[in-house]
Amino acid sequence: MSTLFNSGESAAILGAIKAAIERSDEAPFWQQKTLPYCEAILSVLIPLREQTLLFDPEGNPAPALTMELFLRWCDLMSLKTLAFTLAKSNTAQKLMRTKYDAQAAAAYLPIDLETLGTYLSGYTVNLSDESIDFPITNYNLHIGMTTLVTNIFNGNQ
Repeated sequence: MSTLFNSGESAAILGAIKAAIERSDEAPFWQQKTLPYCEAILSVLIPLREQTLLFDPEGNPAPALTMELFLRWCDLMSLKTLAFTLAKSNTAQKLMRTKYDAQAAAAYLPIDLETLGTYLSGYTVNLSDESIDFPITNYNLHIGMTTLVTNIFNGNQ
């Protein structure tokens, strides 16, 4: 799986996650929820990987897309922050709110946020005002999905 994250396309990574969920004894509900979640995350991490501008939720540069980095972004609050960071970056035409130096940040190319935005708005994440919180039930659901993905990555399913 780590090779897929490092160089694979979104469809290949999602295919591996889907196959792992299908091999598990999890209810179909989790596959229906988890795959769009993973797709939304990958819709922005893959373009950042291609631009060599990956970063963690604290804004630190990340050298590669790994399972661990992916899991760090699985937190719904972190994912919301990522969406706002990239929206601000798209507007500014440079990578914002990270610890990349000015030259690296200036190399940023705008990323399509439609998949991520559609996903987040489906869970009542306000995409107009970053300070507005989302329902705790949605956060709790995402903890369950993150746990499932973590278990799959760790081979516990």
